[in-house]
Amino acid sequence: MKNNKEIVHCFVDYGFKRIGGKYKGRILWVLKGGVLRYGELKRAIVGITPKMLTQTLRELEADELVHRKVYLEVPPKVEYALTTTGKELIPFIEQLRSWAKNQMEQKNIT
Repeated sequence: MKNNKEIVHCFVDYGFKRIGGKYKGRILWVLKGGVLRYGELKRAIVGITPKMLTQTLRELEADELVHRKVYLEVPPKVEYALTTTGKELIPFIEQLRSWAKNQMEQKNIT
């Protein structure tokens, strides 16, 4: 949520505005394992374009869910990690994953 004055209708709305979208949850899930560089994230998130990965990482950083660390070297080295707030979301993503797995098994979706 880049703008703290943005209108939200309820707590659920606020939560989904911060982690909703096609890639945010997937990026948070991949980062639960620890620090990753941009290229590692790009390989881990199937189907994401470089532009969308950069945009989504910036949004997660602005929402203080992901920390970006830049090393001053050539070529540039950038690492991404979950913030404390981002780590708080992992149990909820795990629950969502478990629910989705059960649903997919019930519906024979592979």
